[in-house]
Amino acid sequence: MRLLLVEDDLEICEMLESYLAAENYEVLSAHDGQEACETFDAGTFDLVLLDLMIPRMSGLDVLQYIRRTSVVPVLIVSAKDAEADKTVGLALGADDYITKPFSVAEVLARIKANIRRTTQYAAAAREQAEEQILAAGVLTMNLSDYTVTKDGCAVELTAKEFEILKLLMQNPKRVYTKEQLYALVWKDAYVGDENAVNVHISRLRNKIEADSRNPRCIQTVWGIGYKLGECDE
Repeated sequence: MRLLLVEDDLEICEMLESYLAAENYEVLSAHDGQEACETFDAGTFDLVLLDLMIPRMSGLDVLQYIRRTSVVPVLIVSAKDAEADKTVGLALGADDYITKPFSVAEVLARIKANIRRTTQYAAAAREQAEEQILAAGVLTMNLSDYTVTKDGCAVELTAKEFEILKLLMQNPKRVYTKEQLYALVWKDAYVGDENAVNVHISRLRNKIEADSRNPRCIQTVWGIGYKLGECDE
């Protein structure tokens, strides 16, 4: 893990560098606001430890500069202990606030907690994004913006066509009867009229199959219904 330490007190800076290095953190230090912004722009960091009372550019200005382009965790470590200072720092985008004098153990604990929280959030976000994408051969379906592409080219589907394809792609090994498709897509009781399902399956095949007369993606299981097949060219 790589940290940016912004602190103009050299004694505090050296102490934190020593403890953090012992915890296997790589630490780059900056001793004024301008140097902090330049160092931040030149590297990639997992967390920023930021003092507020630094020369050339205030810590709050550095915080605002970082927040223009990054959501990296920022932990303020400052002698300013007024409630108003904490409120302003957090409102401008800081993730945590520790007042001086501080316990090194507390700083280490806060660093680990903020990095852990950010890592878990990023993993959850990636997982959620992956859940919004369905893929089958040359077909890709994005559930968040209701788009479908075939070999990277957009395929225009009606709402019902989209729902039929989504159902099949979400359950690629399952065979659906016409009654089940109608109930799940139309949200209504099936009354024995196969025409609605047949027409939509036919139109969908015309849009996604290489040869709709010999469908490979939406396959017919004779006497039962439909299932997802090989969606390739």
